[in-house]
Amino acid sequence: MPTVAAESLDFVNREPGLAMDEVIAGDAKALSMQLQALRAKLFPPQARKQLRRFSSGEAARLIGVTDSYLRHLALGGEGPEPEKNAAGRRAYSLEQIHEIRRVLAKAKPGYLPVRQPGEPLQVIAVTNFKGGSGKTTTAAHLAQYFALRGYRVLAVDLDPQASLSALFGYQPEFDVADNETLYGAIRYDDARRPLSEIIRPTYFAGLDLVPGNLELHEFEHDTPRMLADKRDEGDALFFARVAGALATVEADYDLVVIDCPPQLGFLTLSALCAATSVLITIHPQMLDLASMNQFLSMTADLLAVVREAGGNLSYSWLRYVVTRYEPNDGPQTQIVAFLRGLFAERVLTSVMVKSTAVSDAGLSKQTLYEAGRETMNRNTYDRAIESLDAVNREIETLVRQAWGRAVA
Repeated sequence: MPTVAAESLDFVNREPGLAMDEVIAGDAKALSMQLQALRAKLFPPQARKQLRRFSSGEAARLIGVTDSYLRHLALGGEGPEPEKNAAGRRAYSLEQIHEIRRVLAKAKPGYLPVRQPGEPLQVIAVTNFKGGSGKTTTAAHLAQYFALRGYRVLAVDLDPQASLSALFGYQPEFDVADNETLYGAIRYDDARRPLSEIIRPTYFAGLDLVPGNLELHEFEHDTPRMLADKRDEGDALFFARVAGALATVEADYDLVVIDCPPQLGFLTLSALCAATSVLITIHPQMLDLASMNQFLSMTADLLAVVREAGGNLSYSWLRYVVTRYEPNDGPQTQIVAFLRGLFAERVLTSVMVKSTAVSDAGLSKQTLYEAGRETMNRNTYDRAIESLDAVNREIETLVRQAWGRAVA
């Protein structure tokens, strides 16, 4: 961790009697400066994240071919030339993996899974208003899973805390200026701008991001005023604004993954009206279960009002995903069994296992899909990856079914 700067300590070491807002503002500035310093240390010299290269075995598994066939392609000049280390081991960038998919798709289109004409854009809203349910971790890994497999993905950070943006290498208070979040594309005044101008590329080939920051709160403040003023009916109501913005870039993506705010506000309702599918994260603890009960009751009441006002609530699927699950925890096992008995197939068969591997990757602001197997205990890594892949594969199956495709 970088050394705490002297100017940051000035805020901490002031004399007693300072107003609380000044103390909090000072702490926020000190923490922000240190996070920026940490990022610069982790990702020099441009302080931007880069995705690692994948071994030939990893690349072959992602594409769905054998390692020997991948070598044959390279030797025959049909695919990109991989990087080789001193020992002669081949490594591929994600861009090269996508290029190989395009080469193979000329003979067998199934190697390139992008949606076809007539297949609607899939918008998956990941939601829960209980903190610690693994919502952002789930959204990040889901978006990356699809990108790794060749889909064109847009991740949307609708959480003002902007944890998803930070995971993708954008520190909200430094890298995201005014009107550079989704708020810029859904606001009610003349400063509204096209979503295409707000979308940013990420270091994951095939995965773009709409970043977030505290500016998103403005939508929660503006909407009541607009409703009270009985604004022009020719402009979209609040619950249609996210869908309207996404429609302008629909041709560029196969899937959109929205990390919703951890509360039931206008942003969340608009995201749920834009969604074609909903994924609700559940941490299997009794307090979380009680909280989710309140969340579901409130959501149902509010969505009923939105539906009566013309909001779209037609979903391809709604699923609950169990997160941070500890297999040896008896009470958690009982809660999961209780949920399966109650909601049946709406609870995903696979669970997101709690793992130190995810925490270890997070120390360097990475997801598990970014971290190499060699960076941590391999058995721990393998178990965590197996759990993540199983969950995301189930969701991929649901997406393909929504398109009317055969299960991969």
